[in-house]
Parts: sequence; structure tokens; C-alpha cells
Amino acid sequence: MKKGRGRTSRIRRRKLFRSSESRGVNESYKPEFIELKKWLKERKFEDMNLTPARFPGTGRGLMSKISLQPPLSPLLALCTFLVAEKHAGDRSVWKPYLEVLPKAYTCPVCLEPEVVDLLPKPLKAKAREQRTRLQAFFTSSRDFFSSLRPLFSEAVESIFSYSAFLWAWCTVNTRAVYMKPRRRRCFSAEPDTYALAPYLDLLNHSPDVQVQAGFNEETRCYEIRTVSSCRKHEEVFICYGPHDNQRLLLEYGFVSIHNPHACVYVSKDILVKYLPSTDKQMKKKISILKDHDFIENLTFGWDGPSWRLLTALKLLCLEAEEFTCWKKVLLGEIISDTNEKTSLDIAQKICCYFIEETNAMLQKVSRMKAEEIALINQLTLVETLWTEELKILQASAGILNNLQTAFT
Repeated sequence: MKKGRGRTSRIRRRKLFRSSESRGVNESYKPEFIELKKWLKERKFEDMNLTPARFPGTGRGLMSKISLQPPLSPLLALCTFLVAEKHAGDRSVWKPYLEVLPKAYTCPVCLEPEVVDLLPKPLKAKAREQRTRLQAFFTSSRDFFSSLRPLFSEAVESIFSYSAFLWAWCTVNTRAVYMKPRRRRCFSAEPDTYALAPYLDLLNHSPDVQVQAGFNEETRCYEIRTVSSCRKHEEVFICYGPHDNQRLLLEYGFVSIHNPHACVYVSKDILVKYLPSTDKQMKKKISILKDHDFIENLTFGWDGPSWRLLTALKLLCLEAEEFTCWKKVLLGEIISDTNEKTSLDIAQKICCYFIEETNAMLQKVSRMKAEEIALINQLTLVETLWTEELKILQASAGILNNLQTAFT
């Protein structure tokens, strides 16, 4: 089951299951879930082994035929469908499903600008790019929305507002599954097609569970099969993929505590921050790193600086007489003890810089929480992200300290 992914920015997910330590509070008695189950049963959804429940620390919880030129994208079709059905209210056949969907989302595109400004720089840049793309997507869709005027008594501009469209887009982006497309003339060709899977999208994410998921062509059902055992009354999870916390927040609007895939990204500017400005070969070194794809995805993780980060630093720390050995560095060979020690020292300085910056951001967020009560939920989310990154940096600093000891 997907919780949102674009063709180029998202990877297809293999969803995975597990049980948790704590029991949840059964919510199947709630009117919205009673109606949802009745509605699903009417639509031949027979498997009722899963029960809606709220667990500690977890969230959530046809249009008339129109000739379209050019063909509609599946994403726009789903967004349009959701807005139209939500507008229909009690008249919508899909009301039981719509009633259990979140009323609002916490993806960065929904956050206030002053909150987005508090995000780590790499995530902040991606969040702003995502918002720009979404606004452009909405603007480019207005002609299509206008073509729907005969279907509504109200003005389509008020029905298909940006806020309504944003809600629908977040619903699809965070909850949809991917399916192999069946070519239809009304839709544009896509390698994968978005589809909403009512009830299945109640499942929460855990980074260390295992299931197999996909659409079964024989049974014509979307199936999720657990690889590990699940005990009665314990929460069942899926995994959206091996995503770090910045990716999870960008695409799904949450942060995973103790996420084994979480990391802190090092930009090019920070990479060279503590290197000597007098190095005449620095531009050439940076060029080599770019040419060999060693300038992006340099990170600190729970197990210390990544191999890519240390390799980039080793190349940047080469002395003039060692520079001809740069290919050996990229292959993982040790050039000299001096090069090893210098690169570790620089890595430690970068790590300490990030720790200071992270502590400063946490203090800033804390002050804003006291002053901006209306934004406290958004600020708490950002605070959680920074807190997790601080834990990673502290773990990396300890590992680097041990590595440096070997050279003293």
C-alpha cells in the first residue's frame, strides 16, 4: 500500500507488517467505522480480521463521462474525485470512506511558512519545491475544473479551491497504493497508477516490519501478507519503504522515532567548511567528486559518518603529493595514516557544528512554541525531527571519537 509517491521523487514500496508491544483502544464502535465496515461489506470486502484501534503514539489513525483533451492524469482524476465527493456530502456514495479520512494533514505543503523556515536546509528546499510544483499543478488544472461546470449548481471555483485541492492531493499522496495501469483513453499513460484502498490505508508505518503487498490479478484484490507473526490485540503495521525522517515528513507528514534509516545530510558548503582555503587543488577535487557522484547524499547516521561522506573527505584531504592517488580513494583504499586521521578530524568538526546548530534550532522552536500557541502542533512535529537528528549526531560524535583514538 502506498502512502503517496510520485514517479520521479518516490520509489515503489514493498509494504511490511509487524505487531507492537502495547494494546490499542478498540475504535470499531465509533459510528464512522461502523458505517465504513457496512459500506465495505456492500462492496464485497469480506476480510474483517483487522479491527480499527488507536494505539499510543500513532496517528490517524463518478463523475459524468467527459471527453478530455489531453487525457487526464490518474493523480488529477483522483484529486478531482475526492473534492467532488466531499462536496457532495451526505449525497456521496463514498461518504463512509470520506468520514474516516483526516480533516487536515501535516505535510510541509500544509505547514505555515514560518514553520517551514525551521526545517533542516535540505528538507526546507525540497518542501518549497514541492509547494511550487503543487501550486503549478493546481493552476494548470483550472481549465479542466472549469469544464466541469455543467455538473454542479455552484461555481466550480468555490468547489475546487486551492485548499480543497490541497486536502485531496495530500490524501492521495499519503494514502494511495500503486497498481499496474490498465490503459484507458481517458487517462494519460503512466508507468504506475494511483489507487485508493479504503480500510487498508488505516494501517500505520513502522520501519522494521516485513510484509508482501500487491494487486493479485487472479483474485482481483489488493493483498497484504505478513512475513512475521502478529499477535491478537496488537497493532499491525506496514512499511512505506526504507525512508529517512526527512523523506517521511516531506511525503507523509510524520517523523518516525528511532528510525534506523534516519540520517543527517551534509551539503557541499558544509563539506568544505573546515578545509584549508589555501588548497589550490580544491576546485579540481570538488569537480572530481561531482563527476563521480560523491557530492550528494553524504550523511551522518546511527552508525557514524557514511562511507560516502568519509570517502569524500579523504579525497578532499589529500596532500598535494598524494593527489594523483584520488582514484584509489574512491575505490576505498587507504592512502596514508595522515589522510585517514585528517579526514576523521574534519568529520568530527562537521558533526560538532551540526550538534551546535541543532541545539540552537531546538531552542528557537521551544521559544516559538511558547509564543505561537496556534502553531504548537506543527512546531512539535518540527521539534521531533530536530530531536531525532540530534540523537543521530551525538551517536556519530561518539563513534568518531573512538575512531580518532586509534590514531593517537
